[in-house]
Amino acid sequence: MKENYQEFLSRFEKRLHTLFHSESNINELSVNRGLPPEIWNGIMEHKPLSVAIPEEYGGRGTQVKECLGILAAASYESLPLSLTFGINIALFLEPFAKYGDDSIKPYIFDRFLTGQAMGGLMITEPDFGSDALNMRTYYTQEQDTYRLNGTKHWQGLTGMAEFWLVAARKRLADGELARDIDFFVTDNSKDDQRIHVEHYFNNLGLYMIPYGLNTIDITVPAQQKLLQHSTGIKMMLDILHRSRLQFPGMGMGFIKRMLDEALEHCKNRKVGNQKLLDLDAVQYQLSRIQSSFSLCSGMCARSTAISGIDQDLATKGLEANSMKALVTDLMQEAAQICVQLSGSSGYKIDHVAGRGIVDSRPFQIFEGSNEMLYTQIAEIVVKQMKKEKQPNFGLLIQSLEQTTLIGDRFTKLLDFTLPESMAQRQLIVLGKVIARLITLQYVFNMTTKGFRNDLFENSFKHMQMDIRKLLSDFSNINSASPIVEYHENANWMDFI
Repeated sequence: MKENYQEFLSRFEKRLHTLFHSESNINELSVNRGLPPEIWNGIMEHKPLSVAIPEEYGGRGTQVKECLGILAAASYESLPLSLTFGINIALFLEPFAKYGDDSIKPYIFDRFLTGQAMGGLMITEPDFGSDALNMRTYYTQEQDTYRLNGTKHWQGLTGMAEFWLVAARKRLADGELARDIDFFVTDNSKDDQRIHVEHYFNNLGLYMIPYGLNTIDITVPAQQKLLQHSTGIKMMLDILHRSRLQFPGMGMGFIKRMLDEALEHCKNRKVGNQKLLDLDAVQYQLSRIQSSFSLCSGMCARSTAISGIDQDLATKGLEANSMKALVTDLMQEAAQICVQLSGSSGYKIDHVAGRGIVDSRPFQIFEGSNEMLYTQIAEIVVKQMKKEKQPNFGLLIQSLEQTTLIGDRFTKLLDFTLPESMAQRQLIVLGKVIARLITLQYVFNMTTKGFRNDLFENSFKHMQMDIRKLLSDFSNINSASPIVEYHENANWMDFI
């Protein structure tokens, strides 16, 4: 009989706390590369990845709520641990559960449940980062097998994961590569499928997770090719959007930890005869983190409703990009505020907030840099405006499904017509505005089910302030561009 989820989660949370605070010290562990085997064993013996394995294969059933809960529990203690689980869940187990051949599922899922195996996704290449559609890794079919050749880099769990989903393009008879993309499951325990690690990167943060450069020259059986439901590009979008919709799970525990740490410090720290908590500027900073906590909570609730593997997320770019970009910005801000409030003690790599600045920073870059995602958000909405022939931004926001419930609160602020053409820097700003409106509606929706209204109202105040500032940047565009050959007449010593 399957264990009650709350009991399962509580038992896991307690075990993590014991491992990281009693049996060892997470602050000391986090400054070293990797984790000792006994710590990994202690974590994995509770089978946290079972949440992303279907029940018919011995798992808990791939319920989004359970997946996000595990990610949040892990990120409260260790953001790198949560990302490790996120890679396994969103970038291997869920795609494999949805698109994998049934004939190989029993073996692979069993390896995760009983052998503590891990899995990841290989898309990014040295010359083609976000430009995935032009990747050069290719495959050819040889009777009942596929031959894969190429190079991939910056895959989380490089050299650590046993299974990989590798993206490749078909090599045509004329030597050109097909436009569409396919994915293949590889098994590092088999010699002819082993992916070679050329070298490991000395990554700045996330020490627990190995990254590196991989060379692919392998052969896999035909049944290890993922089964498309339509096209490979749509399959890739479905996978990536589902992953982005689960970023709030990793953000949830992390932001809550920053909030708890900052509140505890400010309640106990005194400046003269006054607690830090009594200072107006400190209250403002704490309320910023708390607003992020509420927004992330709303994202988790929405993600639970729409991102199950039974859903096709290929067209959900607006919400997926909004969640990923905004929550990662909020994570970085929360860490920065917590360090500021903690004073000199926060500026240590073995302090949870100081470490959090470095560990949360790459979240704004990988799986689509936030600037790119905000641009795409704006482009989606602008396209919708043109389709509906609605030039007024505020009226569009009030009619858009994702913002209609809170749009009337911003009637005056958003009452303007978008220019015919916009610079990319304007699109990025507009995307930031839209992402805040979308996620604020998520929190509003929760208040109708009992979520604290005072938390929503505080989030509204901060989002209103953010949007007002952003719109000022949007209207008063800064057109400065770099002067590449700037050296001539630019040495201050010549002008004394």
